[in-house]
Amino acid sequence: MEFIDLLPETNLNEIETRSLTKTQVLLKHSTRCIVSSMALMRLRTCTNDADCWVLDLLRYRELSNEIAQRYDIPHQSPQIIVLQQGKVVFNASHEQIDCEKIP
Repeated sequence: MEFIDLLPETNLNEIETRSLTKTQVLLKHSTRCIVSSMALMRLRTCTNDADCWVLDLLRYRELSNEIAQRYDIPHQSPQIIVLQQGKVVFNASHEQIDCEKIP
């Protein structure tokens, strides 16, 4: 899985467009949380053909809020939101973040 920094200047519409041909994973990650660090480590072992956009929650909380509102998914940390064909097909948080569950 390719890891890409999710920054405020990143266009969420472009990520949705990319999801038409390749699975896109948004990871809300807190750099101060051990559970979040463990989720990130689990995702680093994934062999899924997906892009994983990693959002640093401590630096970009407003972007996290925008994602929660846009996809109507309450914020949690850590959290993944999986996009395919421009739509959310899966989301999980904490220990439920697992490569096996990513479509």
